[in-house]
Amino acid sequence: MTSGNLLTDNPELYEARFPDPDRLAARWAEDCLRRYGAGPRVLDMGCGTGRDAAHLHEAGRTVTGADLSEAMLAHARARHPGPTFVRADLHGFDLGTFDAVVCLDSSLLYCHTNDQLDGFLASCRRALTPGGLLVAEMRNGAYFLGRTDLLDTPKVNAFIWQGTGYRSTTTLTVDRTAQLLRRIRVWTSDDGAPPVEQRSAWRLLFPLELRHFLAAHGFEVLDLHDGPGPRTEPPWREGQLPGSSADADRLHFVARLNPLTHHTI
Repeated sequence: MTSGNLLTDNPELYEARFPDPDRLAARWAEDCLRRYGAGPRVLDMGCGTGRDAAHLHEAGRTVTGADLSEAMLAHARARHPGPTFVRADLHGFDLGTFDAVVCLDSSLLYCHTNDQLDGFLASCRRALTPGGLLVAEMRNGAYFLGRTDLLDTPKVNAFIWQGTGYRSTTTLTVDRTAQLLRRIRVWTSDDGAPPVEQRSAWRLLFPLELRHFLAAHGFEVLDLHDGPGPRTEPPWREGQLPGSSADADRLHFVARLNPLTHHTI
């Protein structure tokens, strides 16, 4: 194993660790897009291996997938010829005009600072047609108010990929000053490679805080709820409507760009 980012450097390993054979995340996103009448042009920001973009393409949409990882993009281009895949930073991008922006699997939470979050939302505002949708799914910062069940205790996941056994030991801690959920993940494998430690973090966003940021950039929140969604337990099923609470560990929202919002604000 190398000392890079093991998952993003090895897209097949990523999909082995986080399988989604039923394309739950993309199906949930498509359901949101249909419910609110989004047009066909979709930007999948933080597209990873391209499997969600591919599903949205198969649903009849014109899809651009964007990611920072060249390895992920190469994998996506090789396996999913329908969408267009481009390299871009979600903190600030200019990739054309779209009817919807989709941001799944906590990708939005890599905006660690207010400036980065403002950069993302300003880029979305410029990219979207008036009335366009922003659809996102992520961890819920409010879940960690008074709850510690996901924190400080290592969680172990083991799986086999290409004949080699892999084991990831993940520990989450809250950095309250930076308002970040920090992750330390140690990888070991049974092929004799030395352990690899990787560190990352997500911004802890609270529902009212998120509403404020969205409103400041000209978005009207249509849905904001904890479930059901693609990573909730039980997971979202076809035909299920959004709930009304925001108490569990996942947060989902659909926001519409106010048609009166001027793109150069």
